[in-house]
Amino acid sequence: MPGENLTRDEAGARSRLLTVHGYELVLDVREAAGPAPASGPRTFRSTTTIRFSAREDGADTFADLIAPHVHSVTLNGESLNVDRVFDGSRIRLDGLRAENELIVDARCAYSRTGEGLHHFTDPEDGETYLYTQYEPADARRVFANFEQPDLKAPYDVTVLAPEGWTVLANGAATGASAPPEGGGVRRTFATTKPISTYITAILAGPYHHVRDHYSRTFADGTTLEIPLGALCRKGLAKHFDPEEIFATTKAGLDFFHDHFDFPYPFGKYDQAFVPEYNLGAMENPGLVTFREEYVFRGRTTRASYQARANTLLHEMAHMWFGDLVTMEWWDDLWLKESFADFMGAYASHGATRFDEAWITFANRRKAWAYRADQLPSTHPITADIRDLQDAKLNFDGITYAKGASVLKQLVAYAGEEAFLEGARRYFKRHAYGNTRLSDLLSVLTETSGRDMAEWARAWLQTAGLNSLTPQVRYDADGRIAELAVEQDAPEEHPTLRPHRVQIGLYRLDGGRLVRYARAGADVTGARTVVEALAGAERPELVLVNDEDLTYCKTRFDAASLDTLRRHLGDIEDPLARALCWSALWNLTRDALLPAADFLELVRRFGGAETQIGVLQMVLTWADSALEWYLPRARREAEAVRLAEAARAELRRAEPGSDHQLAWARFFAGRAVTDADFGLLEGLLSGKERIAGLVVDQELRWTMLLPLAAHGRAGEEELADELTRDDTASGRRHQVRCLAARPSAEVKEAAWEQVVESDALSNALVEATIDGFARPGQDALLAPFTDRYFAAIERVWRERSIEIGMAVVRGLFPGLQQERATLDATDAWLAAHQDAAPALRRLVLEQRDDLHRALRAQEDRAG
Repeated sequence: MPGENLTRDEAGARSRLLTVHGYELVLDVREAAGPAPASGPRTFRSTTTIRFSAREDGADTFADLIAPHVHSVTLNGESLNVDRVFDGSRIRLDGLRAENELIVDARCAYSRTGEGLHHFTDPEDGETYLYTQYEPADARRVFANFEQPDLKAPYDVTVLAPEGWTVLANGAATGASAPPEGGGVRRTFATTKPISTYITAILAGPYHHVRDHYSRTFADGTTLEIPLGALCRKGLAKHFDPEEIFATTKAGLDFFHDHFDFPYPFGKYDQAFVPEYNLGAMENPGLVTFREEYVFRGRTTRASYQARANTLLHEMAHMWFGDLVTMEWWDDLWLKESFADFMGAYASHGATRFDEAWITFANRRKAWAYRADQLPSTHPITADIRDLQDAKLNFDGITYAKGASVLKQLVAYAGEEAFLEGARRYFKRHAYGNTRLSDLLSVLTETSGRDMAEWARAWLQTAGLNSLTPQVRYDADGRIAELAVEQDAPEEHPTLRPHRVQIGLYRLDGGRLVRYARAGADVTGARTVVEALAGAERPELVLVNDEDLTYCKTRFDAASLDTLRRHLGDIEDPLARALCWSALWNLTRDALLPAADFLELVRRFGGAETQIGVLQMVLTWADSALEWYLPRARREAEAVRLAEAARAELRRAEPGSDHQLAWARFFAGRAVTDADFGLLEGLLSGKERIAGLVVDQELRWTMLLPLAAHGRAGEEELADELTRDDTASGRRHQVRCLAARPSAEVKEAAWEQVVESDALSNALVEATIDGFARPGQDALLAPFTDRYFAAIERVWRERSIEIGMAVVRGLFPGLQQERATLDATDAWLAAHQDAAPALRRLVLEQRDDLHRALRAQEDRAG
């Protein structure tokens, strides 16, 4: 629809014209649990009243609404002709007065893609669950509004719902009474503080609801009381662990109150784990939503609990960075996401039992950023966001993980207390308002005494990734005569940045690589001499970004690289070891280290890695090294060696440990021989046992997927497994396994379900795509290359952006890893210069991954 993709210029013009005083929203979801209509979408009634001012008498503007039917539009008491003013996504408003009232009565459509008001029916018990997800601009699928972040307003919400349902909104419940007619109950909620449209929220359904309470007395004697809630589907209640969630929540609230000096501003604090969520979590004030996969159905590792705690605290940080103070437009999305990503790790380390949070950040979150920053679509942290499609794609590794990494560098550059004091002034100065980059820089300049404009130009307003390489020269006695750090940058993004780093020197001591000297340095320009290390004894390893203070690719001198080949697992400090794993992976991706060498390091040292989060990341990299960067001629032999190593580590690992579980999952994915598959089948049947390994339902599906992909588990076996686990999660697993089977008919059916039909929910689309695109099925997938390029523009035009992104990324024919696929991609890009910029960006990113893989394979083919 022509007006659905709101532009920055349109939003700016509307912001200059309007001030929104408040919304009254009434949603009627009483029919949600009833039968689906014979034709057309399932809908609900939405009635919105908006009161707003216009700075120019007689001016024109528009309100946003995406709905299949609008009953009426009334502006300042005048009924407007719906057919004339509503085009499917916008309501034209002419002849505005100084003060205005708009009333829109519509039937809006429930979502099956997680965009808007999502409708889910649990196959286990037939119960219906509803929740909203709006970022960046899907509130207009639920109610009429001015859909942009800088037109904040308070909200009064009423929901008509079936009796017995839990109904929540941003504000606390204020009452429940029978509606005038039609049955059910009417639930009303307290007026919110001024908030943006994209963080308003409702939830309704027979959720399992656990309550708790937080209390805090401040130095001035005032006491803050916050009701807490944790929710999930009834079918997941037996797996739910609200005590752990509440413990993290309370620790986080204490931590942020201590550091931000601004009491939590939004009353209650509910956290709901919801089905078929299309992202990780969302920071709706007072009603935070999370994907329900954070409710663990089986044995999982400490790393999974740590990741969940990080997400809980990330979303909590948004209550200040994003909800209390919000960016004006999506250009400054980083003003909330980078801070929340940083604060997630900062608070996890400082407030919870997960003191390894910065190790995981260095190893996992930064890997996301490093990849994103080397794509052709890389962009400055402060981005140029022209429209909503641009905004949707900018929820990426740059905005989150690179931004958080840069903030960690800022803390090292400006000082921790100066950084936190800047945050405190920022909240007080801009509470319930909107900001730009300049607003943040001004307070940080005040508190740090440093030139934040110069720092921002280097770090926030340029793209690309620097590499730091040590250069060491020794004197006649074998001591360091000079240690310098060389900085370089890619040609397309040539900025050399100021890096505050710690440089560590390591040597072997009793079989362990330990740090014996360290020096801080400000690396500027192409070459920086670190005078403080002159005269130090010869190191066996030089680590130029020790403690992970800056954001860079770490390189090694030849002697250090040789040491790592022999002693990577002997590095005593877990953060230093994680940084070396990450640096070695970047060398592999850059074709500077053969993929076979990286796999040898995994086989040799993976079993000695003590940090479970690092091990799981390293094993993920091993998968990629084998499937993407290793020359094809070497894959079969290397795959057998890797599976043998995984099997050995599985049997060697401590019974019942996280490491045993990680190796079990990895072995399942890497199984390649009849003996490998026989072990998996034996573990599933109970004929084989490994001491301490509990083959629970989640692990059963993990083992069934490779069996299905290799033709050793068919439709009958997968149906039997669903009988054991006929739940929403079980059905997603079964769909994935069914699509993974090595059959042309199976692949054709999966393609039709995803590309030619919109009947599947977002969760089942995701599962089907994952099963369809399995490594090693090149011949089966080859016929879909031409069909992919013929279909993607139509899919992008006809489907929601969430589904469009899943199809374009997930079905890209990169697994074939052929030059012909690269040529086909280039031909499409050349012939579709006028395609939607966001679509072209996605294709360019997939092309870059393929090109990088082919380059690595060709460089090492000899």
